[in-house]
Order: sequence, then structure tokens, then C-alpha cells
Amino acid sequence: MINVSKSFLPNQEEYQAHLKKSWDKIWITNRGELVKSLELQVKNKFNITNMIATTNGTLPLQIAIKALQLKEEIITTPFSYIATASSIVWEGCTPVFVDIDKETFNIDPSKIEAHITSNTTGIVATHVFGNPCNITAIKAIADKYNLKVIYDAAHAFGVEYKKQSIFEYGDVSTCSFHATKIFHTGEGGAMFSKNKELHDTLYYHHNFGHDGPEKFHGLGINAKMSEFQAAMGLTILPYFDDIFYRRKLLYDRYLNHLEDNKDLVFQKIKKNVLYNYAYMPVVFKNEKQLYEVKKALNEKDIHPRRYFYPALNTVDYLGGQNMPIAENIAKRILCLPLYFDLTEDQVDAISLIINKTI
Repeated sequence: MINVSKSFLPNQEEYQAHLKKSWDKIWITNRGELVKSLELQVKNKFNITNMIATTNGTLPLQIAIKALQLKEEIITTPFSYIATASSIVWEGCTPVFVDIDKETFNIDPSKIEAHITSNTTGIVATHVFGNPCNITAIKAIADKYNLKVIYDAAHAFGVEYKKQSIFEYGDVSTCSFHATKIFHTGEGGAMFSKNKELHDTLYYHHNFGHDGPEKFHGLGINAKMSEFQAAMGLTILPYFDDIFYRRKLLYDRYLNHLEDNKDLVFQKIKKNVLYNYAYMPVVFKNEKQLYEVKKALNEKDIHPRRYFYPALNTVDYLGGQNMPIAENIAKRILCLPLYFDLTEDQVDAISLIINKTI
């Protein structure tokens, strides 16, 4: 079976060596040595100002909305994972969808201002498949209307824009370290902010609001990463460059086989970007063609994923707004298998099936 993704698992002995530190100290959660070490190593590797490791990638979005005191309406994208919009609703706010750019698949800044009202308090934008948003345009709009910006960078670990980590942009950036991601801790995530005061607010929010063992800064929740999760991250991080280059090789091999096919469209990666090759999305001519290709691949026990599908504005508790570009792309897009252990022969076979079916 070839699935759309497969978790990179390091040598088990290496993982156990990190875990032993936690075992010996009998310290398995509450920000032990391993969590702090992971934060420091990630910050140093990617030159990041601040980082808070969390137990998953969704809580950082919710905490960021809370910490920035966003209310009422929040501008967001209809083309993202459900967690982007559901976090807005979970925090008692209303997602206001803005359609996407048909080439980058990211929120289209030229359409944002038309959706801003007196009730708009922020923008939650996704770097779709790790491809950076138009950060300059979004910042200009946010500054003009005094809005806060949260970037859902769930897919963007290791991505740089203009030689700076993508996590350094926006008021807050968040990331997922889920097992399917290019870097993972089994389950986990992180949030980032260059602003020291905001960073401190995010920090106490993620730890029940504690100010020491007997006092509280204010409202908080439990979003702390465990030592078990951090041990996985510490074991995988030294392999990140190898994972990156392997995925790039496979991504480029797909393109070599498929980019001349006039029926297919590929995501346009922004200029000045160091991309991480987190996904291999392909947009077909129409939904019928997608179904035919998916069926042909499934018959060979190959399982791509319709990702993102459906467009979030069509989900019952989120919907009501017409987003023609996002809806159209969502119906035609497949993410092809892409992971460290995938072989060149398998990429060749998948590409051959796609081209023959079309």
C-alpha cells in the first residue's frame, strides 16, 4: 500500500536515548529538559526569535485568537484544513471567508478589503501546503485597518521567505508537528511571536495561566508538549535536512513526469522562498478526471488524498458565502504520495498511471 503520507520514524534506540533523560529524572511533562531543548534547537537552527512547543497544532490557533483578544469577525481562507476556521468559531468569533488566488492557492489580498467591516478584528491566513502568503500585502492591509494577523503555518516548518523563517511574520505564527508533517513529534505543534510581551501572554495562556505555582496571570488552558513528544522531535530534527532534500528530489521527479501534461496545474510557489516540499498537490482539468485518476491509483493500492476538500465555506456550520475559486480548486485537487521512504520507481509508476489515465 502507498498512502499519501508516511511518518518518518528514526532509529528506535536514538529515541530511547532521549527518552531515558526523562525517565531518569521521572519528569515526563510540565516543560521538562527535553521540551526546552527542542525549543532551543529549533530556534537556533532556523534563527527564530521565540517559540512555545505545544501538544498539538490546533491549540496554538485558539490561544493566538485569545491572546490577541480578537472578537466578532475574522477574515480567513476557505482553502485550508478545518482547524483553521473551526478555531475561529471555537473562540466565539465569526469566520469571514475571502476567496483564494488561483495560482498560489493562498488567500487573495486584493479581495480582503471588500470584506472588512467595523466588526473585523483580525486575519487568519494559511500558508497553503507551506507556500507563503503575500505577506507584504496582508501586512499593509492589517496596518491600514488596525487588524491583527495570525498565520496558520501548519505545513511550513523549515520554510523561509526572503531568507527569514516564515514563523517570524505576522503577530503570531502557528505550526503543526503532527505525525504526517515534514517534521513531527508524533502529535504536537508550536506558536511563534517576535513580540516579547505577546510571547509572554501566549506562554501563560498555554500553561493554565500560571504565574508560578501559586499565582495566575489570567485565563489559561493546558497546551503543553510532553517530554515523550519532545523526545521524538529531538530525534528527528538532526534528520531534517536529509528529509528535506529527499522530498525535493521526489517532488522534482513528479514534476519532470507531469508538468508537460496540459490537463494538469501545479501550485505556483512564491519568489524569494525556500520551500519545504511538504506536499505534492496536482489540480486536474475537472472533477470527473480527478475521480478517474483516483480510481486508477486506488486499483493499484495507491491512495492520494483530496486535500483540501471540501472548501470550508461549504461546511454546514461555516458556510453561506460563495467562494468560486476555492470551491473549484477543491473539487479538482489531489495530493499525491510524498514521503521520505517513497522510491523513485514508485513516483515513476504513479506518474505513469496519471498520464495514461488522462
